Order: sequence, then C-alpha cells, then structure tokens
Amino acid sequence: MLNQIKRYIFTYLFVLVVFAIERAVFVGVYSSTINLAGVADFFSILAHGVPMDLAVAGYLTILPGLLLVVESALNQRKKWLKWVETGYLILASLIVSLIFVVDLMLYDYWGFRLDMTPVFYFTSSPADALASISAWAAVGGFAVVLLWAAAVFVGLYFLYVKPEFARPERRRWLTSAVMLLATAALFIPIRGGFTVSTMNLSKAYFSQNQGYNHAAINPAFSLLYSASHQTDFGTQFRYLTDQRRAEVMAQIAPTADNSDVPTILNTTRPDVIIVILESFSNHILPVTGGEPIAMSLDSIARQGLTFTRFYANSFRTDRGLTSIISGYPAQPTTSIMKYVEKAETLPSIPKSMKAAGYDPAYYYGGDADFTNMNAYLVSCGFERIISDKDFALSQKMSKWGANDGDLVDRFLADYLAEKPAKPRLRIVQTSSSHEPFNVPYNRFADPRANAFAYADAAVGRLVRTIRQKGNWANTLFVFVPDHYGCYPELTDKAARHAIPLIFAGGALARTGIDDTYASQIDLAATLLCQLGIGHSEFAFSKNVLNPNSPHFAYISEPGIFGIISEENTYIYNYEAESAIVDTGATSFNAERAKAFIQTLYNDLDKR
Repeated sequence: MLNQIKRYIFTYLFVLVVFAIERAVFVGVYSSTINLAGVADFFSILAHGVPMDLAVAGYLTILPGLLLVVESALNQRKKWLKWVETGYLILASLIVSLIFVVDLMLYDYWGFRLDMTPVFYFTSSPADALASISAWAAVGGFAVVLLWAAAVFVGLYFLYVKPEFARPERRRWLTSAVMLLATAALFIPIRGGFTVSTMNLSKAYFSQNQGYNHAAINPAFSLLYSASHQTDFGTQFRYLTDQRRAEVMAQIAPTADNSDVPTILNTTRPDVIIVILESFSNHILPVTGGEPIAMSLDSIARQGLTFTRFYANSFRTDRGLTSIISGYPAQPTTSIMKYVEKAETLPSIPKSMKAAGYDPAYYYGGDADFTNMNAYLVSCGFERIISDKDFALSQKMSKWGANDGDLVDRFLADYLAEKPAKPRLRIVQTSSSHEPFNVPYNRFADPRANAFAYADAAVGRLVRTIRQKGNWANTLFVFVPDHYGCYPELTDKAARHAIPLIFAGGALARTGIDDTYASQIDLAATLLCQLGIGHSEFAFSKNVLNPNSPHFAYISEPGIFGIISEENTYIYNYEAESAIVDTGATSFNAERAKAFIQTLYNDLDKR
C-alpha cells in the first residue's frame, strides 16, 4: 500500500514543483514588465499562485490515481496498464509544456494570461494567427516545448512509472479503497476548498499591480476557465443593422452637457459611504409603497433624497456590482465578472474617485473570491478589502460569512478610529438578507422578512453611529440594492426589479422624492457629477439629475431584457423571440431595448 501512496503523492507534488518553476520563469522573463519590486514580492506571487496550482495538479493527477486503483485491484501491473500510464504522462507533459511556452510567448503581446483567444484565432485563420511570429521564433518555441515536456516527463516517469509494483497481497482491496478515497480527495483542491466560492481566477488577485496578479495565475487553469466560459458575444442579439443601431443609440445616449444639473450637495468633497443592500427592494419600504419591514431605511429615505422609479439591472450580486460600481449594464446570458481580462478594462466609481484624491476601501462579510469578485474589486482600485477572512471564526456563523451586525461593528470600529488625510470612499456590502436567511434576530415569523429587518437594523445603527460620533456634516450616504428583491415573490418582472436609490447624510442639501426613471448603471454619472469628477468613460451611465438626459431604466435577467420609461414598459423574451410586456405607448421602447442590448454585446465582444 505504501508504494502506491508514495507514487501518488510524489506525482502530485512534482506537478506542483513544475508549476512553481514555470511561474518563476514567467516572473523572471517579465520582471520589468510587471515591475517586480524585490524578492519578497516574488515569493508573494508564488504563494498566491499555489491554490490555482493545487487545482490544476488535481486535474492532472486524477487519472494516475485511478490507474493505481486498478493496479491494486488486479494485484499486478499488466503491460497494457504500464503503456497507458506512460502514454498519459507523455500527453500531459506535452500539454503542460505547450501551454507554458505559448503563454510565455504571447503575454508580451496581449498583456493577459492564456485563454481561448489563440485557439479561436488559430482554428479560424491559422495563417493570420502565425503571421506575427517569425520562423525562428516558431522553431525556437517548438524546441522549448519539446525540451520542457521531456524534462517534465522524465520526472513523472521516475516517480510514477519506474518504481516496481509492490503486491498488496491480502490487502489489495483495502489498498484499492484507500487509493480511491485519495483520488476522490483531489476534488477538494480542484473545487478550491470548502468555502462558498469555487476555484476561479479571482483567487490569484492580491495586488494593485495587475502584473503581479497575472503572474500568480496558472495559465493552464486560465485556459480551462476560458474554455468553459467561452462565448462569441459578437454573434448574439443581432436585431438591427449597424447603421440603425447607431441611430437609435444616439437617441438614448447619455448627455455630455451637465450645465443644467442641480447641485444636491453642500460640500464638494464629502466622505462617501455607499451601502450595497443584499436583495432589498421597493416592496419592503413604506415610502416606496412597500410593507413596513425595513423601517430604519424608510426613516433614512424620508429624511434624504429618494428615487422611487429606480430599477435593478439584474438578478445576481456579481452582475449588480458591475452595474453599480462600473456603470456597466448587466448581461442576461453571462456576467462580465467571470471574464477577468474584460472586467479589468471597466471604468469604476472608486477608480475615478481615487484619481480625484479619495481613499477607497471595501467592506463585506462574505467570501470576496466568489464569482471573481476580489479580482474585480482590486481592478477597481481597492487596496483595502475587508472580507470573511478578516473576521473571527466565531463571527462567521452564516453560509455567507459574518452577519451584517458584525460587519457594521467592524466598519464602525475602523472608520471612527481613522484620522483621514483625504476624503474617504467606503463601500459596505451587506449579505444577511440572502438565503438561507438565518440571522440572530426575531421580529417576523417569515424568515425572509425577518432577515431583511435584521439587515435594516444593522444599517440603521450604522447611520445613527456616524451621525452621533462621525463627521456627519461632511458625510454622504448612498443606499442601493445589489439586484432585484427576493421578498415578496413577484411574477411581474418590471415590479420585482424596482429598488430604491437613497441619498442621505449631512452633506446632502436637497431632500424629497424624485420619480425620474433610472437604473443602477446611472449611479456612476449621477454621483461623480455631484463631486465634480469627470465621467465620460462611463459610456452607458446617464445623470439622473440632468433634465436634458434621456431617462429610462434598463433591466435584464436570463431569458429577458427590457427598457422601462415614462412612455412605455417593454420587456422582450429573447428565447421566445417575442415581447412579454409592452404597456403604455405600445412598442415605444422596442427598438431602444434591442439597440441597447446589441450595443452592449458589441462592447463586451471587443473588450
């Protein structure tokens, strides 16, 4: 038994060593490109790449583990089995080497780790794909592939194939069972552990230096991830000719002139605290016509500026975050956050505010690696991201990590202790009003309503504490849910996307109700304009307060997309190829909605 286990473990560890060597070579080759600062940063890159290496090593070791199970069960090492083992190791060595060399050669041109792009280029036009590579470079690259593959294979051969088979005799079935369990255990590193988030590219992101983050990525994992998420966005949602699409988009494009925009602040550089509320909606606040559940937020809304015809762009947090923070419309068929190299190119509120002198930080009680969230936040300019790993184990009692009460406690402790030299941007993302709705609170019998009431109480305490102990006069709060509400359950697609947008705080000069139609993507232009910060890079974001702007809300979720405005609510089922909601001025927004989604996917395709 010991012989088989040693072969299995040594094979897995050797693959990890191979990846470590490849990463070291990558960093050495591109040390100037990624601006490597020193030895400490080098080892930090290596360390942050380990989880992804563990996952890929797991994939590569599954078959060797299963073959050891067969060997043990047969109680002998048949010739055909040895040939299978050798053949697999040759193939695996070639693939690992090819990925390593191609990635090493292409990073200098593309600036991101290997994905399916070169595969697509090569299969669609081999001549064009190879046109920029000289014959000597191609020959040299091929030689390096063979040499590295040979080195990898030799190591694997002597660790796995060469050792003689030790007969387990009467314990062969026990040996088989142990090896089967050991092989099954590979799914732990493959999945990325036991947390909510599975292994994804976000695991490698840890620095404001994107070169460091790229260096930590395992190129084999990047390729696998891209292959499993590959979509040709440029062929989707083709409704209008390019000319007609451009004409329609010109009618609803954001207005560049902000000269008529009223000022709603009494200071130019307030501290800004954006609270992203998990699953909140208009339907739990009386001020927006809902049930008396989120009464703290309702009180805040009545004292602030509340937008009552505001809509969530989508149905999940990852899609909502990019809509809120980057002003980038959520896609009904995918999430741009899955595509790290695309998400990196998005503008963002924190990035713009940081350039204007703000100090940004992000607070979240859950797993920041979920759906590549950490990679996105780092790309947005956040150097300080507080997440579940920053809370004590005793505080992480829910499925999503620390509850909102502990999150608020942590935020307030940090915030009130700071002596800021520059204005602050803080984003606080709640999570307790997410299923399974287990919270330390008992106000409503319905667990969902009770969870919202708990999250609301935490938010209320946050605001009261800042009012009493913080610099209230120079603080602007922005409250916005991350996506459409989960309570109550609604079949009306437009109504369930209705969420509040609330401005509050001592820095606010204007209060009341605003019934302008807008959605999450419009927060960026609206907020940045009030702070006197340019926002032209937010191509889809409109200033809600600009009287000359076209006012409408964009919504989407799998199966549908639509536009809601004063004139018409138009929601289109793209799978059924028919409108499912078309009220008011019939089909006023039909072309607008189709032009908008077509433009969005054009943009997604070219990023």
